[in-house]
Amino acid sequence: MWRNTQSGWGVVSIALHWLSALTIVGLFALGWWMTDLGYYDTWYNQAPWVHRSIGIMLLIATFARLIWRLIQPTPHAEGNRFERIAAHAGHIMLYVLLLLVLVSGYLISTANGRGISVFDWFEVPALLHGLPNQASLAGDVHWYSALALIILAVGHAIAAMKHHWGDRHATLVRMMNPAHSRKR
Repeated sequence: MWRNTQSGWGVVSIALHWLSALTIVGLFALGWWMTDLGYYDTWYNQAPWVHRSIGIMLLIATFARLIWRLIQPTPHAEGNRFERIAAHAGHIMLYVLLLLVLVSGYLISTANGRGISVFDWFEVPALLHGLPNQASLAGDVHWYSALALIILAVGHAIAAMKHHWGDRHATLVRMMNPAHSRKR
């Protein structure tokens, strides 16, 4: 049940999927909320620190997820040819946008040459810094790619619901219950 099969996702893939989804939505909401904080607000410094820390943890989880996906079989996709191609392209775009959001967030945070403290557990060094307008350009990329990621994620969720309730496919159930695909 831990590993993927040709008929379904394993526990590791399912856990990484839902952990990523919840974290992405939470980071987007936190990021949007903290842009309205005033200088004298008690969360003015704390919210970005939490946002950066969770973002780095998500980056680590995303790399783990990509490695896991490379070494595990991918279950057969359901739907017609167009739906399978669209789903594959959509998944690639989700990963590309997620990495773009995470890397641009890193570049914003390290533009001043200081590393990122992750919940005071460890520090991620500033490997690339001091580029002209680094924080500003990375900030624009971060905002627009995060917005595109959320829009695509909503489309992904709608497609999953359409497949579940409209087409009566097991796509959504397979992403929630690893035992489901083993029963078939």
